[in-house]
Amino acid sequence: MDGDTMKGSGGLFRDAAGRAARYLASLEGRSVRPAPTAVERLARALSGPLPEKGRDPAAVLAALDELAGPATVATAGARYFGFVTGGALPASAAASVLAAAWDQNAFSTTSSPAGCLLEEAALRWLAELFGLPRDCGGTLTTGATLANLTCLAAARHALLARAGHDVEADGLFGAPPIPVYVGAEVHVSVRKALGLLGLGRTRVRELAVDDQGRIRADALPHLDGPALVCAQAGNVNSGASDPFDALRAWCDDAGAWLHVDGAFGLFAAASPALRQRVRGVDGADSWATDGHKWLNVPYDCGVAFVRDAAALRGAMSTGAAYLPSDPVREPFHYGPELSRRARGVELYAALQSLGRDGVADLVERCCRHAARFAEGLRAAGHEVLNEVALNQVVVSFGDAAATRRAIARVQEEGVCWAGPTVWRGRTAMRISVSSWATREEDVERSLESILRAAVA
Repeated sequence: MDGDTMKGSGGLFRDAAGRAARYLASLEGRSVRPAPTAVERLARALSGPLPEKGRDPAAVLAALDELAGPATVATAGARYFGFVTGGALPASAAASVLAAAWDQNAFSTTSSPAGCLLEEAALRWLAELFGLPRDCGGTLTTGATLANLTCLAAARHALLARAGHDVEADGLFGAPPIPVYVGAEVHVSVRKALGLLGLGRTRVRELAVDDQGRIRADALPHLDGPALVCAQAGNVNSGASDPFDALRAWCDDAGAWLHVDGAFGLFAAASPALRQRVRGVDGADSWATDGHKWLNVPYDCGVAFVRDAAALRGAMSTGAAYLPSDPVREPFHYGPELSRRARGVELYAALQSLGRDGVADLVERCCRHAARFAEGLRAAGHEVLNEVALNQVVVSFGDAAATRRAIARVQEEGVCWAGPTVWRGRTAMRISVSSWATREEDVERSLESILRAAVA
């Protein structure tokens, strides 16, 4: 790209910003689900071969806006209640534009001092919000799956190092087995991470859970020795959290590592009103969460914390002649990636714009909205299957077929979006209230749509 083209990119960015602003302004009046015709139109447009000649960047941008924009799901809007996804906060979304222009590779302080410093500050602030140890190690990843993998790799490193085995050098060949315990309703991302680490998806030992998916403290088996125990803050269906104090005591007796998958539920620790729902979570050895869930940071932004920073570095550190070796915190020593975008920019912007009180208010507001959904659904005679501990509502509209029909009608009408689940053998609709943009009027409008769908 020559100098003249670089100068002209300012106009392209202004055009992009204008198109983005118009898209966001349109969300209030558009269907949350894209029209099938818009998706089909995009698919047809993308079916051809790679062009021989390049196109003008302004034309490329216009085509993206006009073809792909109508085919997007309105996850940035106020009435999207799927997959525990929150719409990006204004400050964070705008910071993402800056980050794209800066084009930083935040794997080291040499490649991006700004990216690394912003990441360090954001990690420190998050640890404070959650009440985690000040000296714990942390890193940013693509999402909770990789955050879980990162934490569990640190656990594998520490547990095998105690047994005299260097897993990073020798792999699992000749290593003593690591018993792994998970709750019976463990999230699939934890099982995936265990599989990638060679610990197995199905060889785990499942712990009994109660009717909300919480590990039963009264049914814990005897631990023979060091093991890896995976708990959760925020069951993906009920929102309930495991009994961390009891699990900590159980692990201490055997020298086991306690990991918490807190993709969204860990944010309850940031709320004085809800902190008791995750009591004792700060006693774990590692924690995984998602910035693009309840903190409403743009994709992608997983977060991993490990109490023993040396275990995290031991599992992730690497070296080469061309890599920096300064005695400072280099992100590539604490996470699985080398080349990585500067995720800390958007995370910092979100935390700076909200502050401690704003994060607590966002979490508490979403929980109030979830409680209102549950109240309205029960009043109409529908069965809410969970206790609504946080921001999750699981509702049945009768048998499986009736519930699936109601979900399809809701999605087709497009006022809001909620998805299906199967929990404890029941087909249900899962409503996840996670967005800063959701207002009381959005909840009422969405409730009306859901209730219409349930009787249609």
